Amino acid sequence: MAISNLQETLIMYARQKSRLNQQFTNIQSNIASATRKSLLAQQQYNNKMSQYYYMYKGEEVLQDEYEELCEELEKEYEFNLKNIDSWEEQLELDKENIELRLNEITANENSYKTLIKASIKSDFTYGGAQQG
Repeated sequence: MAISNLQETLIMYARQKSRLNQQFTNIQSNIASATRKSLLAQQQYNNKMSQYYYMYKGEEVLQDEYEELCEELEKEYEFNLKNIDSWEEQLELDKENIELRLNEITANENSYKTLIKASIKSDFTYGGAQQG
């Protein structure tokens, strides 16, 4: 009876690990997505800055407008980048948390496997646990 209870616990740990591994995979995917968004934001910023540069190149009268547009674009870019960085930091924290939980479950699993082996050995040794 004790062995079956230990095996049920191992099954529960296997389910937990499976669920956590799925979450880990989703987080890894979201981290990759955040990196892509960051690169895309950088690319859009660079393209827009180039566009403004060539639109206002040689136009001394419009330099104030050019500088305002560039400043506004830079603020928008920095705001977007901070949001992406914040999201990425949260994902990294979640990833570390899941890794900790997976390590904990693995350690518990190993303990239960050891208990099962000891229980089986005890059950099948002549005289039960009394011999040692």
